[in-house]
Amino acid sequence: MLDLRRLRLLRELHARGTVAAAAEALSYSPSTVSHQLAELQREVGVTLFVRDGRRLRLTEAAHVLVRHADALFARVERAEAEMAAAARTVAGVVRVVAFQTAAITLVAPALGRLRERHPALRAEVTEAEPGAALDALLRRECDVAVCDDYGTPPRQWPRGLVSEELFAERVHLVLPRSHPATGLRDLADAPWAGGQPGTSHERLVIDACTTIGGFTPDLRHRATDLLVLLSLVGAGQAVTLLPDLARPERDPGVTVHPLEILRRIFVIVRADSLPRPAISAVRTALRDTAEGIGRNTPE
Repeated sequence: MLDLRRLRLLRELHARGTVAAAAEALSYSPSTVSHQLAELQREVGVTLFVRDGRRLRLTEAAHVLVRHADALFARVERAEAEMAAAARTVAGVVRVVAFQTAAITLVAPALGRLRERHPALRAEVTEAEPGAALDALLRRECDVAVCDDYGTPPRQWPRGLVSEELFAERVHLVLPRSHPATGLRDLADAPWAGGQPGTSHERLVIDACTTIGGFTPDLRHRATDLLVLLSLVGAGQAVTLLPDLARPERDPGVTVHPLEILRRIFVIVRADSLPRPAISAVRTALRDTAEGIGRNTPE
């Protein structure tokens, strides 16, 4: 019989590329991972790995097993969720991953609601960018992801995930207080502050500047923390775009101009986890918290 723990190691090796990376992701030593993978190969009786220099390369048989492992993990999660639903038990651990502003203004208040309503439920929160949150959700390293999207229409999420839009908020052009510009078209020569490469905020700045302003922005400063971007603008070193949740108006060194751009906030879970009462409880708490935020945001 296949060992699910060893199958998880195989899937991590497939996803991360090296034994060391898989070991770090799962908090094991590389020697432990190597030993368990060798045991898995012995169990199945076929060659799963070949040496490629100092790395292990997966064989075609291993790729077949990875595909079946994903299906097995989905079935196990569905079975656990349905058993919890049958028992009507709101308990256990739910791991939530959210980006910074959502963790502060949405997730943290929602945890208070959960503690009052379901004291037997343990929620664990990790801050991460939306891309990393989705990867963690797909790898079953978390149970709930809170992500944002600036696109119109909203993006299509990966297969097997279920999304719910919680609210939308306005995006603002944020300038140093003394800056004479009033719109994006005036800022082709300005230094910009934006998100790290590959983040949704970087895409926001580039897309807005190219489609509305007609230029490619000079992204001179980078940060995942929106408060860092706000500080750079307040110090007169850059211009940027920030959503309502960043509260750019609180910095006396900036001026704020609303744009016809919305950031939409989503809660995303795996479809297989939907029957689990604990997942429903977390989604409800996030939804209830979002209603208070959404009253002050545009349709």
